[in-house]
Amino acid sequence: MRLLALIAAAFLMACSDSSAGTAQEAGEPAALPDGQARAILASGCFWCTEADFERLDGVIDVVSGFTGGHVENPEYRQVVNGNTGHVEAVEIIYDPQIVSYEALLHHYWRNVDPFDGGGQFCDRGAAYAPAIFTLDEAQRAAAEASAAEVEARFGQPLAVRIREAEIFWPAEDYHQNYAANNPIRYQRYRFGCRRDQRLREIWGNEAGGY
Repeated sequence: MRLLALIAAAFLMACSDSSAGTAQEAGEPAALPDGQARAILASGCFWCTEADFERLDGVIDVVSGFTGGHVENPEYRQVVNGNTGHVEAVEIIYDPQIVSYEALLHHYWRNVDPFDGGGQFCDRGAAYAPAIFTLDEAQRAAAEASAAEVEARFGQPLAVRIREAEIFWPAEDYHQNYAANNPIRYQRYRFGCRRDQRLREIWGNEAGGY
């Protein structure tokens, strides 16, 4: 369970119960307008992953949610308790004329601990394992090439899995835009989790990707 999550969960319990039905129906994702594309990435806490990508030029929307598991329409508490097989992830809708998929991957690596497959930062367990979920062969090729570059740079194997995309289930409403809607609580969590400190240890001045 993430640091301070119990406090946040207690505060937001009523919201959780009333908004759990926001996940999409099973099946193919909705078609995107012309000129838009989709990416699905996991780097631990989806509050942080969402915030890390929302500021990128060319990113249209970022949705926090769950993917990779065996339960339909999972709820947050089910996922973090390890009962569904899902990981916390984000769905990124972007304009490839402004930001390429390769650029998203470059940004992703600089916001993840690529050597920790048991979770990310203070968040432990399979629900927080890092992964790149590829939607087609072009994304898989780009992901594998970017992973090879990172592995060569550090000279050690990576723990980030490259997986075929599965159904993405949006999380409850109170998880969406969490950093913007709860800035003080979010910053306390992020600092307490030592996310940025660890990223600087790995990436130095490149940490954060900006």
